[in-house]
This record gives sequence, C-alpha cells and structure tokens, in this order.
Amino acid sequence: MPATPEIGMVVVQPTAFCNIACTYCYLPDRSNKHVIAQSTVTRLFEEIFASGWSCPELTVVWHAGEPLVVPVAFYEEAFATIERLRPPHLVVKHSFQTNGILIDADWCRLFKQWSVGVGVSLDGPRELHDLYRKTRSGAGTFDKTVAGIRILRANEVPFHVISVLSKASLDMPKELLDFYLSEGIDQVCFNVEESEGDHVSSLFHGPALRQRYAAFLKTFWHEARRNGGVRFVREIDLALPRVFRPEGAPVRNIQVEPLAMLNVDSHGNVSSFSPELLGLKNETYSDYLLGNIHLNSLAEIHQACLASPLYRDICEGVQACSVACDYFSVCGGGAPVNKLFENGSFTGTETSYCTLTQMVPTDLILEAYDRLERRWAEGPADLVSPPLFPSGPTAAQPPRMP
Repeated sequence: MPATPEIGMVVVQPTAFCNIACTYCYLPDRSNKHVIAQSTVTRLFEEIFASGWSCPELTVVWHAGEPLVVPVAFYEEAFATIERLRPPHLVVKHSFQTNGILIDADWCRLFKQWSVGVGVSLDGPRELHDLYRKTRSGAGTFDKTVAGIRILRANEVPFHVISVLSKASLDMPKELLDFYLSEGIDQVCFNVEESEGDHVSSLFHGPALRQRYAAFLKTFWHEARRNGGVRFVREIDLALPRVFRPEGAPVRNIQVEPLAMLNVDSHGNVSSFSPELLGLKNETYSDYLLGNIHLNSLAEIHQACLASPLYRDICEGVQACSVACDYFSVCGGGAPVNKLFENGSFTGTETSYCTLTQMVPTDLILEAYDRLERRWAEGPADLVSPPLFPSGPTAAQPPRMP
C-alpha cells in the first residue's frame, strides 16, 4: 500500500434523510433531516487539497440518504467552493446516486453545468421495482422514478441505472434488457440484494446463488452486446481492465487503503474503507469513525486510521485473501463491510459479495476470451471479434459507486 494516502474518492453524505423507504435499505438513520453545513464542505476540501494526497482525478460522490432532498442552491454553492479551492493540476468530478423522484429541469441544468455523473436506482419494470422501492406510505415509486429518467433523457443528461437483483429478477435477464432498451437506458449496473446493517437478505444464503447469478449475467451480457443498445454493463466493463492488465501491474482496491476512499457524514464525521460503515455503531471500532473534520486535521485522521483496530483487522483480512484466494490479483482483498456482515469479522476471506462481484465476472470474461481464442486459432485469418469486448481490455475505468 502507498506510504502516504492517495485519495481517489470522497463520499459525502449531505443528509442521512431519504424520502422513500426501500425494504432492503441498510441505512440506520434515514429519518434524520440534518443537512451538512457549507462550512463543513469548505473545511473538508481545504484539508484534502492542502494535504497533497488527492489523486490527479478526484471523484466526489454525493450519496446516502437521498441527496436530491437538499436543494439545487446548496450544491451550486458547494461546487463553486470546491472549484475555488481546487488546485489547478487536479480534476474534480462530481457524481450523484439518486432515486430519481425529484429530478426536474433545475437539477438537469446543474448536472449539465458541472458535468455531473448521475446514477438512478431503478430495479427494472414496475412489477420488480415496486416490490421493494416504496414510498414512506407503502406505495410504489416506479412511475416517479421513470418520470425522472425521462426528464434526464429529454435534457440530454447522461446517466446510468443501478438495479438491485432479487429472487424474481435473477430469472429475468432478457426481460430486464427489453425494459432498459424501451426506456433508452444504455448504462447498467447490478447489485444483488445483500445483507447490510439491519437488512438480512435471504437471497445471499441460497446455495445456488453463484450459478443463478452467473447464468443471469452471462445471458444479459451476451444479449446486450448482441443488441448493441446497452453500451456499458458495469459488472463486465469494470472487470475487463482488471483481468486484462499489463503483466505485473497491481490492482488497486481503495476499500482497503487508509483514506483512499474518504467518507464524511453531514456532521463532519470521517470514516474510510467501505462507505456503508459510516453511520453504523460498534464499540470495538469506535463506530468506525476516525475523527471529525472540524476537530481534526486530515493528517491526524490518517494517523488515527493507521493506529486503529479497524485498519489492523482489515489488513489481516487482506493478507488472508492474498494467501487463500485465486482471484486476489483481480480483487485486491474484497469489501470490508461485506466481510463484516457476512462473516462477522473483517479478518475473514470469501464472501457471497466477492463471489458475485469478482469471481463470476472474471470467470465469464475468461470463458468468453478462451472461446474467442479457439475461434481465432481454428477460423480464417480475417475472423473478426464478436462484440463481447467492444472497448478492449485497456478501456478506461469509469468511477464506480454503490
């Protein structure tokens, strides 16, 4: 790991509040309407930029609760502050993950002005989406979410969707693809419903989950590439440069590096590693907090991180993965939060989450590549590649956020 931090992503929680009540949500404080102060944003980025620890391209993700319940004017001021503080040699890219319900023309103007990355949580057609993504009164949110997506399209704002896969949708890859195409959705990410926080997923404990998910992803990927309407499938396209990287090139896992992923809540409390840890309670690990940006310098927070039981146990888990797992060179040590929730400890190794997000995509890519190599060996010299690898193994890796 680097001797000094290399901050690649800052996850800012402008508020813990969410305006809907998804049944699989892990957030413990989603009724708290406290909003981060502009002074906290200023202090945070003063520290980040003064430290010299930022990567040349810094991704700032506004996430957890629902970031769009905080008004456009807040972000206009916050973005202007960050831009004023930004050193000229750094690039800052903003990103939102939203349920899409509040999107309107004003939001689209902000997104376009600042080239904001937009992710919308949409679980598929109505019968799948409304199973879990409900209003606080228990109604479905499908119509309002799709209306938000259509406003994005009408205003020519690029976006991707994140779909949580349930027992039902795992059997519906073609139906999901047809739905995305019908709504002009060309960038897709999948999260399998998992156990986090207070939410316990029965799906994650199914013995056949790996085979079911592999069948789903293989069918969706191949059909999407054949159709050509979906140009980005996160699970495949983020894995490609990790699988086909130059020999000896390390894979970076920012979830296990101190401060590489810097997570800050609306009160200025700071954590690192998996962003889902922020807001959870645990006496042994001091609620996973490393300091507060108003009370501590970033250097002090870094030292607290290095000395913490949290970092000690995460390192032990990474070391165990490096010894035991054939996929370590692709993964780099897993997601600490999933080790905690699935195995009860940061020191463990394999989880269902890493099986689905690392092992299955890697196996599918290598299977397709092996088949392609055989075709090249057996076929004519002018045989062209099928469209499974449209960007090639060296494609740039876009920001990923849960």
